[in-house]
Amino acid sequence: MKQLLLYFSIFLLSLTSYSQDITGSELLDKAINYHDPAGNWNTFNGTFNVTMETPNKPNRVTELKINLPEEYFYSKATRDTSTTEFILEKDNCKILYNGTSGFSEEIAKEKRLSCDRATMYKNYYTYLYGLPMKLKDPGTIIDKKVALKKFKGKEYLVLKATYEKGIGKDIWYFYFDPNTYAMEIYQFFHEEAKNDGEYILLTEEVTINDIKMPKNRAWYTNKEDKLLGTDILN
Repeated sequence: MKQLLLYFSIFLLSLTSYSQDITGSELLDKAINYHDPAGNWNTFNGTFNVTMETPNKPNRVTELKINLPEEYFYSKATRDTSTTEFILEKDNCKILYNGTSGFSEEIAKEKRLSCDRATMYKNYYTYLYGLPMKLKDPGTIIDKKVALKKFKGKEYLVLKATYEKGIGKDIWYFYFDPNTYAMEIYQFFHEEAKNDGEYILLTEEVTINDIKMPKNRAWYTNKEDKLLGTDILN
């Protein structure tokens, strides 16, 4: 037992030393090399489905088509008997509700059917499924210092990201496996001192266009540790 504890202490010491040696930019490069070794994200053109499981609510199934070179985004979300489609192609926007664009203003307000909403979904899906590559986007500030943190009993190399004014206000932390550099958790705060915001656990992987993406994303509140929902990529 003493020998095992000694090995474990040496392992933690080496991790601590390594986290002090590697910079944030270097860690990000290693993580991108793991998830997108061929550098395919900037030319991504693919289709996939996401099932959102939310406690006490019916599942929402979303079909996504993303073509970054053509600036094209399509989402078709179905929950119960309602289907919403958002289509963005460069500066053009189209919205369908249950297969038609002739929905009423009341439906538009109730279902939040707008081009701003379509853009929000585009940014949401391309950001989350484009991580960690999206951390190279202009306006992203990568902290030079890499931290070593334990989360749910496992040690991680942790990258901190903030954003320039007009880009984003939240503080994000990205947790990477210290051996493979796989991204396994990310976490954001609106005000870190209040412990608000959420953390997202990533499990399993799906390879799309040679990019390793998380199959399951489970969202929890930071403060209450409450499960909000799980997105399942298929």
